[in-house]
Amino acid sequence: MSERIREFLRSRESDGPCVVVDTEIVRENYLAFARSLPDTSVYYAVKANPAPEILSLLEALGSSFDCASVGEIEMVLATGADASRISYGNTIKKERDVARAYEYGVRLFAVDCNEEVDKIARVAPGSRVFCRVLCDGAGAEWPLSRKFGCDPVMAADVLEHAHRLGLVAYGVSFHVGSQQANLGAWDFALEMASGVFHEMQTRGIELKMVNMGGGFPTRYLKDVPGVPSYGEAIFDALKKHFGNRLPSTIIEPGRGMVGNAGIIETEVVLISKKSASDDVRWVYLDIGKFHGLAETMDEAIRYPIRTERDGDQTTPCVLAGPTCDSVDVMYEKTPYELPVSLSIGDKILIEACGAYTTTYSTVGFNGFAPLASYVI
Repeated sequence: MSERIREFLRSRESDGPCVVVDTEIVRENYLAFARSLPDTSVYYAVKANPAPEILSLLEALGSSFDCASVGEIEMVLATGADASRISYGNTIKKERDVARAYEYGVRLFAVDCNEEVDKIARVAPGSRVFCRVLCDGAGAEWPLSRKFGCDPVMAADVLEHAHRLGLVAYGVSFHVGSQQANLGAWDFALEMASGVFHEMQTRGIELKMVNMGGGFPTRYLKDVPGVPSYGEAIFDALKKHFGNRLPSTIIEPGRGMVGNAGIIETEVVLISKKSASDDVRWVYLDIGKFHGLAETMDEAIRYPIRTERDGDQTTPCVLAGPTCDSVDVMYEKTPYELPVSLSIGDKILIEACGAYTTTYSTVGFNGFAPLASYVI
């Protein structure tokens, strides 16, 4: 936890759970990506945390932005960023949203099928499109589903279709899976991308760009490689598969940009057991899956947890949220070891919560307020 966050929490009057994000850590993360991949454009994945303070900071640093909706595009434009720095990276878009983005000046769109290409050709003529290819996400803590992307063979057909409709067949994208700890994951994905480039050449169409997506991890309970290690591995893979004719490249860090910059402060509401002989205690917090901790689903993301009583004797604890919903349990399959001395009213800090917390918080499920957010 940064000293800035520590001081903020020390002086804050507690009125419920909150997440606090330190922009100095976000700045350091951006500069690390920029240094480690100096010839690659950074497109921050806005969905990770769209706080205006974060977007304004990244705009000032020179970042571009990966947006999933017109709403996110408008948030980015509000910082003063030019539309040329925006990629509409969602492969599932209403035609009227494509038209609105085009009116705003956006000219870079993701696709993964002919039907999406048709929409763009109708209302965003002359735009650049890149086709997302399927990637298995091996090595990721949260491999992505088959919802986005298509087979590389199909990708070539999609891009040729775009070309024939007057769009610019610009490149290929992929995503190696969220929280990807395998440095070699980009090697396999770039091999696929280079295959699509080669196939398009045989069809007389020259692609220009590879969008290498996100997947850059935040440290939770396990150590992960640093950004320089990813930069070196990715550059080696680019040279291996593209030789001296390197394409333009994009990365889309989200979690890796803001994850370690945020901490949630939460309060213990109740501690109980399910039977007198039970060795496991249930610890209920004033925050749960519906108010920022959705990524605990299937216990995929295990956040570091700190208490004021760390160092005392511990016991296994199931962690659950406060709502009247039986799925609002964060960790039961693998309970956390928490201090026996932990009491109702104690504060708990959940670390590495800068990404996918405020954006996953419900508007008011069960009448609980959305997760309060402070950016310092």
